[in-house]
Amino acid sequence: MSTTWIIVIAVIAAIVVIAIALAVGARKRRLENRREQAAGLREEAQIRARSAKQAELAAEEQAERARRERKAAEEQSARADEIDPDAGDRDGDRNQQEMAAPEGRSR
Repeated sequence: MSTTWIIVIAVIAAIVVIAIALAVGARKRRLENRREQAAGLREEAQIRARSAKQAELAAEEQAERARRERKAAEEQSARADEIDPDAGDRDGDRNQQEMAAPEGRSR
């Protein structure tokens, strides 16, 4: 084999080795970029999860306050009914008023 062929084969081998090294380096960079992107997405997801949890807790607290207010209103209404001497007659009065009201007048 002549030295020219040896040089050509050596140059081709060097080109192949360089191409492989560049491909491996590019793959490592792509993987690193994807890892960084995934880490950013995970961080955003954690932030959103914390925010959602805080919103859930606030909603639960608000619902509990609403339940307490509703109970207090019902207790206050019951107390008013106990105090009001006409509380038992209210339904009867309302029915009598509805019956006494004219249905519709035609001219």
